[in-house]
Amino acid sequence: MESESDIEPLIAEPPDDVDGDTLKRLRHIYEAGGWVLVESSVADLPADLRWLYESGAVTLEELARLHEKLGITSSPDLAAGLADGSIHEHSGLPATAVQKIETALPTLRASVPRIPLGRAVAIAEPLLRRLRAFPGVRWAEPLGSLRRGHDTVGDIELLAPTADAREATDQALSLPESARCLHRSARRLYFVVDRVQVGIRFPEPDTAGAALLYLTGSREHFAALQNEAAAAGLRLTARGLHDRDGALRAAATEEDIYAALNLPLIPAEIRNGDEEVQAARRGELPALITRSHIRGDLHMHSVWSDGRDTIEAMVVTCRALGYEYIAITDHSPSSAASRNLTASDAERQADEIAELRERYPEIAILHGREADILPDGRLDFPDRVLERFDIVLASLHERAGHGREQLMKRYVAAIRHPLVAMITHPTNRLVPSRAGYDLDYEELFALAAETGTLVEIDGAPGHLDLDGVLARRAVAAGATLAVSSDCHRAEMLDRQMTLGVLLARRGWVEPQHVINTRPLEDVRVQLARKRNS
Repeated sequence: MESESDIEPLIAEPPDDVDGDTLKRLRHIYEAGGWVLVESSVADLPADLRWLYESGAVTLEELARLHEKLGITSSPDLAAGLADGSIHEHSGLPATAVQKIETALPTLRASVPRIPLGRAVAIAEPLLRRLRAFPGVRWAEPLGSLRRGHDTVGDIELLAPTADAREATDQALSLPESARCLHRSARRLYFVVDRVQVGIRFPEPDTAGAALLYLTGSREHFAALQNEAAAAGLRLTARGLHDRDGALRAAATEEDIYAALNLPLIPAEIRNGDEEVQAARRGELPALITRSHIRGDLHMHSVWSDGRDTIEAMVVTCRALGYEYIAITDHSPSSAASRNLTASDAERQADEIAELRERYPEIAILHGREADILPDGRLDFPDRVLERFDIVLASLHERAGHGREQLMKRYVAAIRHPLVAMITHPTNRLVPSRAGYDLDYEELFALAAETGTLVEIDGAPGHLDLDGVLARRAVAAGATLAVSSDCHRAEMLDRQMTLGVLLARRGWVEPQHVINTRPLEDVRVQLARKRNS
């Protein structure tokens, strides 16, 4: 920051070309706290520019040059400017300053708190809906780690192609969410929503595909595509695909660039730069699960335990989502939830569900239970109670001081229990504050496959469990997955299921791997098979 350490030497030993009156005014401003105004101005910059300045890589004047001459507002802009040489050639910065930027860029965000995916989606979703409704806006998509579905997000940036960026910017600034504008230029806007910076880019429609591809990342994926372009005698930059003579090809969509490289569109969620480009080249990309494949939700809670809404409210919302079936799976007595379901409550809940089945015959309502796995591996309901339910989920909510081997023994006991249909949120992590259990997941997934026990991908924002890496390992082990919302509020059923699907896609999961992409009869067969094992 511009602070006492920056200004005080100037006052103590003024340069020869500073006259007495100027020095007097400078001293007066400093003594009156004028440096605070500099701090306030820097605080209102787009975040990446502020962090670049605070890293000490550039002065305020150099920062202004980067922005005014090259339109830079973010880390991806800096990376592109360094890669294509525009910062070296057109910024007017000395070579030493450019070197400092190159040095600072890899760790620019290292100390910046990341935004949990659930919160980022909650902020971005309503903005995207509104942007897509703006006259002249062709489409709107999130960018970066938000679009790729990472557990936490570095920042929130959106892309909305339009020929009339001024009108779109005016409309965006009139939205109730846009509390404080940080920056506005010809085709970019930054403002604060719920204490989080949101950036919107409004590129020309005929170049929007190139911008979406570059700004989605990851860097490794983009580098792999650059290698593909080079092998074809082309050049891929942040601006798009260049022919051999340097001419820039139009790219209204990402598909335009992938097609020019003789590749199918690679889903954003698997653009990790490890093997997806090679898989695309071999024609071996997975046909990933989508939200439209989901036919039911097998994990949700009502007011009978720690849910906010009634069973009927959950049923009505799920019916509106087009589901064929749902399972009401309230917590059992040992859960740390604010309310739990006792054995006697279960009988009264069964009566309520029976009544609702008559009133809503178009959707099947399974009566289920989320039972806790106790420290000794038993479940916290006796079998004579559990066998009354249509579906039993088993969860390990409490570590009880156990290490890796003891936790595995508890899971093994639950998975081998014939009444346990599904293991929920297996790592029991809390995003972003608590890492998941250290377990032998290969053993867990193999045992689930052997016994026909479902393994859950949980879309609750606090869990996001299994993550993409573990979901892929579960599929490789032959386990059948269930994508669930684990929802406690009717209004969140759709969003949390969408988050679950996003996680599944990160794990290369296809519809065939997921039980609740199948008809109800197939689900019932799976549940019966496990009980009879």
